[in-house]
Amino acid sequence: MTHVATQVADRSFFGHPRGLGLLFAAEMWERFSFYGMRALLVLYLVNVLEWDKVSAASLYGTYTMLVYLTPLIGGYLADKYIGTHRALLIGGAVISAGHFVLALPGMQAFYAGLGLVVIGTGFFKANVSTMVGQLYEAGDTRRDSGFTLFYMGINTGGFLGPLVCGYLAQSPRFGWHYGFAAAGVGMVLGLIMYSLLKRKYLGTIGDIPAARLAPATDTVNTASAMPDVSIRNGIVGAVVGGVLAWLISSGSLLGVMVGATIGGALAISVLGTSGEERNRVIALFIVAFFVVFFWAAFEQAGSSMSLFADKNTNLQLGSFTIPSSWFQSVNSFFIIAFAPIFAWMWVVVGKRGLEPSTPLKMSIGLALIAIGFGILMIGGSQADTGVKVSPMFLIGAFLFHTFGELCLSPVGLSYVTKVAPVRFASLLMGVWFLANAAANKVAGFLAGYTPLPGEAAAAPQAGFGGYIQQLAGTNRGFFSIFVVSSLTAAIVLFFCVPLLKRLTRTVKA
Repeated sequence: MTHVATQVADRSFFGHPRGLGLLFAAEMWERFSFYGMRALLVLYLVNVLEWDKVSAASLYGTYTMLVYLTPLIGGYLADKYIGTHRALLIGGAVISAGHFVLALPGMQAFYAGLGLVVIGTGFFKANVSTMVGQLYEAGDTRRDSGFTLFYMGINTGGFLGPLVCGYLAQSPRFGWHYGFAAAGVGMVLGLIMYSLLKRKYLGTIGDIPAARLAPATDTVNTASAMPDVSIRNGIVGAVVGGVLAWLISSGSLLGVMVGATIGGALAISVLGTSGEERNRVIALFIVAFFVVFFWAAFEQAGSSMSLFADKNTNLQLGSFTIPSSWFQSVNSFFIIAFAPIFAWMWVVVGKRGLEPSTPLKMSIGLALIAIGFGILMIGGSQADTGVKVSPMFLIGAFLFHTFGELCLSPVGLSYVTKVAPVRFASLLMGVWFLANAAANKVAGFLAGYTPLPGEAAAAPQAGFGGYIQQLAGTNRGFFSIFVVSSLTAAIVLFFCVPLLKRLTRTVKA
């Protein structure tokens, strides 16, 4: 990595390598397309196709899970065979095709479009973040703040996507398929820009698969680094993971797929390392476990919180009716506003030797998202009386969710690039997104219990589902689920910080 990074290790982009600006813009357009479509999905299913909330939330959870699951595969292919640069080109082209297919009428086009977006994101998502890490030398103190600036690119797209796509979709002048098509246009713009400027701003970064660079940068066991051994480990791990998932999920094909992916990733990265490297890989998996709790709460934004905005929130602003999809831009607006402050803050405390470790930052992030859902509990109490509540409850919740995200997500991306062995950099970035995948499926499951105005009571359930159903009988009770789960995870992670520091003592994490 080092000999590549020196080609662009300058301070041309707000004190960071100029290549960060190009990756910032490429990710901005990819996120424009993703968040633009995400803002429409549940509302389209419920309001246009007239799906019930459980089916809509389930599809949303499955789709977003797969979007974060496939980067594990795309990251492995980039590490081993095609490099991060080619992975980005493939991913951008497939994502664009997916959004344009979504714009066509008919359910076959709808499902095909979702599938293409899932595949394309698998190639794009993990690898663009890995390329950001490749811009910096080992030990460069700018890395965390660089990822925070990169995160502004993500959220610039996340801010604009729902506004543009949501306006087109919910406007009587256009329609839902115009919104889906607009998402595709955004991805095409990003792909063209990246293709034209890559050589100028990134040089050869991403051209060579990480596995070919590893011997010069990592101390590895020769036998475990051999491709056939790595593949064998992956196959064995995938089989074991798939069988266990089949037993736990009662034969669910989706469960088997997830279990096989987790098992393969664990086997390749843990069995393919030893000593300090293996400790760092184990630390990554521990952190990824806690990240699930954060994203399971955070990803209510596109499902239960979207329905709360649509059904329980006063959307009248004078004579103008606010499109409910526009609330999906609030979080990204706050990210853009506060990310520079957080980036500056991490640099300042870092220079004074007071910067918290990444796991401690994540613990703080979990506590902050719990506060956000506490605000929604108050708004939910009012909605339970049958009144349309002020938009300020959602806006206040999104503000604290944003603070939590800034403490967890960009520094988490940076954590992966610092802790992961080089030859497994993209694979382990995929593991980071694997946590998002699991969380999104959990988020979709829980969102299926969202209380809606005038909804008839469902038949009582047994077991865990019955307990959740009882809590979710009111908006206040439903949002309390995420207060309790996030705060509990924050406390447990806080006490795990010393262990994680010991596991990663050979790197500054």
